[in-house]
Amino acid sequence: MASYKRKPAPAAHTLVMVATRKGAWLFHSDAARKTWRADGPHFLGQIINHLVLDPRDGKTLLAAAKTGHLGPTIFRSTNLGRTWKEAARPPAFSPARNGEAGRAVDHTFWLTPAHASEPNVWYAGTSPQGLFRSEDGGVTWAPFSSINDDAQYREWMGSVQDGTPDGPKMHSIIVDPRDPAHLYFAMSGGGVHETLDGGKTFTPLLKGLEVVEGFDPATATFHDPHCVRLCPSNPNRLYQQNHCGIYRLDRPSDEWVRIGKKMPKRVGDIGFPMVVHPRDADTAWVFPMDGTMVWPRTSPDGKPAIYATRNGGKTWLRLDAGLPESQAWWTVKRQAMTADARDPVGLYFGTTSGELWVSRNEGEKWACIAQHLPEIYAVEATELA
Repeated sequence: MASYKRKPAPAAHTLVMVATRKGAWLFHSDAARKTWRADGPHFLGQIINHLVLDPRDGKTLLAAAKTGHLGPTIFRSTNLGRTWKEAARPPAFSPARNGEAGRAVDHTFWLTPAHASEPNVWYAGTSPQGLFRSEDGGVTWAPFSSINDDAQYREWMGSVQDGTPDGPKMHSIIVDPRDPAHLYFAMSGGGVHETLDGGKTFTPLLKGLEVVEGFDPATATFHDPHCVRLCPSNPNRLYQQNHCGIYRLDRPSDEWVRIGKKMPKRVGDIGFPMVVHPRDADTAWVFPMDGTMVWPRTSPDGKPAIYATRNGGKTWLRLDAGLPESQAWWTVKRQAMTADARDPVGLYFGTTSGELWVSRNEGEKWACIAQHLPEIYAVEATELA
């Protein structure tokens, strides 16, 4: 499959945004990504689930926060974190109709800037599952589409007691770079869904995906996608790290193909994050977890490693140079691994033990650039002029 590859323009430095259980940090690199300067903490003591820079202006940051006194909210900075202001109207479900049980947002989990042609538009996914949109740069938010209150989608979403230990999630909100009306999202649980008409209707994309033994794969409720990524160099290809394996989807097909079976059997293909190369649709990285027996969600055998494919999932290569050789029982969450757009690509991941790791050469060698942070929930990277 052909991919569009263009060498990126030189960047002055890389910004890595780290969201944690007790605040947020910004890490600024030198031009070579060899030394790093920490800026933080921001929001010390508050839960930050996601921290994202708007690529359309290069200066607006949104932080999805859950605070002790404000509850679930969004903070916004228009000067790269020097000052912050709370959203005037954070994501909130519509009031319940007579006789119906209402829902309350526990926290905003995922933030996605909209299409390049829609400045100031953002999407947000919440726990419990809800989809929201802002048209003023994150100041005010409103429910998007009809799915939040659609009877079928509410059934697929399950109850707040189901699934993910810290609550069900709406995540992996993806905007097709070719078409602002073409979006994807994923729900844990509830499956992967697509709209071609700007949110008027959504269609499940479940073909080929497996579910936990004993459950019906035809029912969206039982599907648990952990992370879905679209290839920037070929928007017709998506990769997915699922509770039940690693998959690839090549449009116009609507059937996922499990490519994780090629992973070493002693490691398996269960994990949370998925990262794709910005210029090569055949290259992707995962961080496998131990998914056996009681599902400990730690590095298999306490020996962490990234696994890379450079041929669309036909083969996988272990990349662990510089990582601990044993007794490293990490978990890397679904938002806690990312890539920059440099050449070679830089990879970044954060652990539940508060370590931030970086590779300047696409995973060939790793170095720890921060320790003793709070539990890391999300990591994002971008280039700043």
